[in-house]
Amino acid sequence: MESTINSRPSITAISRSLSNIIEFVRKRPWHSFWGVIIILVTLTAVTAPLISPSDPLAINVKKMRVPPDGENWAGTDTLGRDVTSRLIYGARSSLFIAICSVLLGTAVGGAWGIGSGYLGGKVDLYSERFVEILLALPGLILAYMLVLVLGASFWTVIAALAISRVPTVVRVVRSVVLSVKQTMYVDAAKSIGASQSRIIWKHVFPQCVAALIVLVTMDIGGVIIGEASLSFLGVGIPPPAPSWGRMLGESNPNLYPMWWLVASPGILITLTVLAFNLFGDGIRDALDPRLRGTE
Repeated sequence: MESTINSRPSITAISRSLSNIIEFVRKRPWHSFWGVIIILVTLTAVTAPLISPSDPLAINVKKMRVPPDGENWAGTDTLGRDVTSRLIYGARSSLFIAICSVLLGTAVGGAWGIGSGYLGGKVDLYSERFVEILLALPGLILAYMLVLVLGASFWTVIAALAISRVPTVVRVVRSVVLSVKQTMYVDAAKSIGASQSRIIWKHVFPQCVAALIVLVTMDIGGVIIGEASLSFLGVGIPPPAPSWGRMLGESNPNLYPMWWLVASPGILITLTVLAFNLFGDGIRDALDPRLRGTE
């Protein structure tokens, strides 16, 4: 009996989540379509060992620079490696780097923005000056400099891309906190003696969740482009690990006549970034209370 009572809130939460998803699909079919594209790309990355037709690192000198055919759907590269397999495993590398970078950058920037906006005073003043210095540097240039200093590796690329996203997150979250901390329920919490940590956790942070979710969905596309740019410049994840950006960089000297080496990763990067950006627009509109009654 007791377990049945305890399971009711979870069942209610699941049914509410399903109804929200159905409502989102019904009202925003265009954005939902791009959400399906994201799911397909993610499933491809997760199941890469199962669906990959061959080893992405296997070299076949007898089949170098073969255009797309029935056996090699996307052709082979200059070392005879199957481009289809490298694209599938490249999705795993690119998505993992993008998701880890965005989550890390959003967590750091969110905590920084909440602390800066809520505490105010000199803390906010010095914090904003430092953020302005970071914003003065383009994100790609900042990430490039960090990778050069730390050395090119899988985790340094993640750290560099995460740091490049922090200033933007700080600015957005700080603006939300500045409006939230002026509300009456925050003043009421202060009047009954609630500690600052409790006010931040119980009253300020929940109001920032919607903005953080939108930042995550919309920043992943930009980080994928950032990782591709770093790999194209030769400072991304070290070879022979495949990534879409590295595949573009390796194909640069062979743009003509080996067009398939550029077309395949270029199309996938464009499609994936477009999917995350458009799906992020839908999430933003769904979470914006000013737009809920306009549909």
